[in-house]
Amino acid sequence: MTRLRDLRSVLNLTVLVAGLGYFVDLFDITLFGVVRVASLKDLGLTDPADILQKGLFIYNAQMAGMMVGGLFWGMLGDRKGRLSVMFGSILLYSAANLANAFAWDVTSYAVCRFFGGLGLAGELGAAITLVAESLPKEKRGLGTTVVATLGMLGIVVAALVAQHLHWKTAYVTGGVLGLALLFTRFKVSESALFTHKAGPAKANPLLLLQGGRFLTYLCCIGVGVPIYFTTGILFVFAPELTAGLNVQGTVTAGNAILFGSVGLTLGDLLSGLLSQWLQSRKRAVGLGLCAWFVLVLVYGLMPGLTPTLIYFLSFLIGLCVGYWAVLVTMAAEQFGTNIRATVATTVPNFVRGSAVLAASAFGVLKGHLTVGHAALAVGAMCFGVALLSLARLTETFHRDLDFVESPDAARAGADSQPGPVG
Repeated sequence: MTRLRDLRSVLNLTVLVAGLGYFVDLFDITLFGVVRVASLKDLGLTDPADILQKGLFIYNAQMAGMMVGGLFWGMLGDRKGRLSVMFGSILLYSAANLANAFAWDVTSYAVCRFFGGLGLAGELGAAITLVAESLPKEKRGLGTTVVATLGMLGIVVAALVAQHLHWKTAYVTGGVLGLALLFTRFKVSESALFTHKAGPAKANPLLLLQGGRFLTYLCCIGVGVPIYFTTGILFVFAPELTAGLNVQGTVTAGNAILFGSVGLTLGDLLSGLLSQWLQSRKRAVGLGLCAWFVLVLVYGLMPGLTPTLIYFLSFLIGLCVGYWAVLVTMAAEQFGTNIRATVATTVPNFVRGSAVLAASAFGVLKGHLTVGHAALAVGAMCFGVALLSLARLTETFHRDLDFVESPDAARAGADSQPGPVG
């Protein structure tokens, strides 16, 4: 009952609007994975190997856009405010999705996905930063969990709806949803912590390079690498992967994304609640990571799998790696108000961008190993990076966020609390 009362208390307008924004964000990000094969066939590609290669190219263009956008929107959020990012990013990715419906070849498709990724890069970081700074520390984990859970439902809806729409209609739908969302943002207020910053606390992203902050920043990215290995390899390329594993029957990317995204949605909710119960972000993430790797080994090594078992495994894998909300909250809590938006916006986008490296490594290794062994090798590397990164980060569950980063001071350690904003 206490947990339910706490959950009701964080369901304010800011949290709900941020969650709906993230819903549209993930709906649009998921579209390409669902309509990839159908859209590329419609553009004239027929060879499965060519569809895979061009699909990787377009996917990497979208991820590259998100990495560039993460830097741009993050710095804008710390200089002009969290709401400016939420407005600007919606306009850009809505326009890009509408334009995507008129792509005529692979190059134009990739350009549209690049600008779509550029716009989508700003949504999550601004939303998490705004919510984290608007709630008391005892409840901010629940608030960001609600945001991420609503967002993950966008993947579920995209996986359900986009399979039954023409790919061009699916992109138009994503663009229209984004424009409709824009009107809900006018009733949301800016973060009080941001608006009350003093002159010396102005944004300076170069602070990330000082006082040991950059290693902490890299570790925040490293913890999330398995998430986008899962969505970018195991789910999006499930047809090719399972064919190489000799799964008896046809596995579709749409169904793999659907079942996996249901798992991710529930995992986001459960990991957030687990974090609240344990009063620890790190332990909640660590438990999910270990269970995830065991299931990835089962996926790649167990003989006799059927499409039904693959979908069930996709659900369980998504459930275990669904710590997205906890990760972004933990990243935001590591740094002061004057660079918090930069961190919270760039970390998830560089995590997403890590899918480029994972997909490229997978593409290289599958030329030398079986498809299953190539996926397992990349998965093992992602697991190692995440576990080492998590061990390096400090616990931030009880940290007060009313502080700034100083140019002449090292970042706060696990047992110290930075001073409040002056």
